[in-house]
Amino acid sequence: MGREGYVVPLDPQTGLKKKAASPRSWILIDCSGQGTVLDVDKYAIMHRVHIHARDLRILDPLLSYPSTILGREKAIVLNLEHIKAIITADEVLLRDPLDENVIPVVEELQRRLQPGNGVRQAQADGKELGGNEVEATEEDESPFEFRALEVALEAICSFLAARTTELETAAYPALDELTSKISSRNLDRVRKLKSAMTRLTARVQKVRDELEQLLDDDDDMADLYLSRKLAPTSPASGTGAPWFFSSPTVGSKISRASRASVLTVRGDENDVEELEMLLEAYFMQIDGTLNKLTTLREYIDDTEDYINIQLDNHRNQLIQLELFLSSGTVCLSVYSLVAGIFGMNIPYTWMNDHGYMFKWVRLLVQHVVIITGLICAILFVIIVSYARFKGLVGS
Repeated sequence: MGREGYVVPLDPQTGLKKKAASPRSWILIDCSGQGTVLDVDKYAIMHRVHIHARDLRILDPLLSYPSTILGREKAIVLNLEHIKAIITADEVLLRDPLDENVIPVVEELQRRLQPGNGVRQAQADGKELGGNEVEATEEDESPFEFRALEVALEAICSFLAARTTELETAAYPALDELTSKISSRNLDRVRKLKSAMTRLTARVQKVRDELEQLLDDDDDMADLYLSRKLAPTSPASGTGAPWFFSSPTVGSKISRASRASVLTVRGDENDVEELEMLLEAYFMQIDGTLNKLTTLREYIDDTEDYINIQLDNHRNQLIQLELFLSSGTVCLSVYSLVAGIFGMNIPYTWMNDHGYMFKWVRLLVQHVVIITGLICAILFVIIVSYARFKGLVGS
């Protein structure tokens, strides 16, 4: 086994101590809600929770693994975005506890995993509960691993939903602005938002696919019932005291929580209704987030189609303008040719003797040039009319 790790207790006022942070730091939260920051190597973690190295590599932040929820003999390996945790029947090991996105998860786990938290909530709602009712409520409390799993699923679904809301807030105004004014700045802005949406959609899709795959397989869901696997063992023997705790108070809390979990899971071992309802609730939430992203993608596609139509319209207008200019150029070329021919200074000796002949020639040239100009104008009108008749230009 590898080297022993050192323990840094959490400060209840200030939270986690940054001096205890390291790239391999973990936080251990037991079933009493107490947290302890650990700095241990992978061999200590593997020995602690009885998992293989390949399962621990799934939680390595340097390696890219898709969202995963794996049920093992004595642990649940959880890799959901920034939440990388190992859940056992009486404790949670969470990686990188000082990450800004992980700190709220740690705080929620400490609050929700305290024993009897559900009983106190029921007392606050009902205000009057008898002793037998309190005991029944304790026995109906969900197993420890399900409460920890629920906190992780709630956190990741809320995190992705918040990112989706932020993206919607930025994307819809940008798309509307691009529709009203097509510019390089607006196009680049929408391009970046579309890239961000594609990446976020892939992340949401991975979480949704993992939940869907888990819901489709009852055997995989049954593997997540860690307390049920411990049910045949005596509550007195349990699984031993936690690694770094020897306090009898903590030990009694763990025994009480383990007893409640064992009582909860007694019955049909193939019954996964409780976990199925839990997963379905968050599957619907993550599916709703994915639907929002799908709607946003459709809006972006509609905007792109509208912009393409506008660009095609502008392109057609430019083609029409080019047709007009080309027709005018042809007509002016004919006119310039005729005017140039008749404007040439060709010497004629007979004009010197007969000056009156030059007058008639000059009038003839003027009339020819004028008639040629009229013919070119009529030719231009004929070309434009023919183009409109064939539908080549707009009316």
